[in-house]
Amino acid sequence: MTAETPKIFVIHENDAWVVPLRERFIERGVPYEEWHLDQGSFNLSEPPPEGVFYNRMSASSHTRGHRYAPELTATVVSWLEGYGRRVFNGGRAIDLEVSKTRQYAALARHGIRVPRTLAAVGRERVLEAITAFGDGPLLLKPNRGGKGLGIQYFETADAARDHVQSDAFESGLDGHVLVQQYVEAAEPVITRAEFIGGRFFYAVRVETGGTFELCPADVCQVDERPGTPPSGPRFDVLPDGIPDFLERKFTNFLAEVDIDMAGIEFVTDRDGVAWTYDVNTNTNYNAEAEARDGRSGMDRIAEVLGDALYRAYPKLKKVA
Repeated sequence: MTAETPKIFVIHENDAWVVPLRERFIERGVPYEEWHLDQGSFNLSEPPPEGVFYNRMSASSHTRGHRYAPELTATVVSWLEGYGRRVFNGGRAIDLEVSKTRQYAALARHGIRVPRTLAAVGRERVLEAITAFGDGPLLLKPNRGGKGLGIQYFETADAARDHVQSDAFESGLDGHVLVQQYVEAAEPVITRAEFIGGRFFYAVRVETGGTFELCPADVCQVDERPGTPPSGPRFDVLPDGIPDFLERKFTNFLAEVDIDMAGIEFVTDRDGVAWTYDVNTNTNYNAEAEARDGRSGMDRIAEVLGDALYRAYPKLKKVA
């Protein structure tokens, strides 16, 4: 196959998270190439290669030493879209991936309930936000984190203020600190609804085990609080999915913001109210949960991307 042959281009900065997708492409015989954008250079005056592009850039790239990968990806995706290339999880996905505040604003505009959140920049302004928020419990979280990193729980507002005034306080990568309502769940679980190609695929019940770091990928390291191990499998696919009204809201939201692949996380409180707090546009899947369920998210992504490639370049199917 020549270099000019259209293919699927996977944009990412973490090889480990692409391994399962790579395997599915090979199994299906789908032509693909990876663009690892921790660094790079592109001639924006020339057209990009022909093909279908899939953006898997992560907000947590800085934790792997790839501080400017999202910014570089935004530049590359703008170039691709400017030339009319089909980009799954394009520019809007990058924008929401790296900003919880913009996520919450977009979710709220679509009638999706999000926790009460105050945003502040600067230590004194964070302290003011905590005071304005009122008594705890509450969360302090970075605006740009990824994998649940940097989220801290405080039983009281005084405890949160003490932390912010200490040397342990960190304002996060973009300086924005979120003071957020802590939603007490009916059970120590959250739900992650997976969407592929803009359609609901399945939902996963995730036992928190006392941590906010709930990345489903097998290569993610999850630290648990002592004495709070999950009572069963940490990740388990829900046979009945999520409520229909929530599925409709999430589907419409993703269509409006041009996001094709996403894992949307929510917690259900003691009154049965669902609070949505995160949209993961670089979604991963748990192999053990999928093995029990019999469905594969990465295989479905490979299928969706392959179908898009062959629709855009029908002659390719004859030589693939």
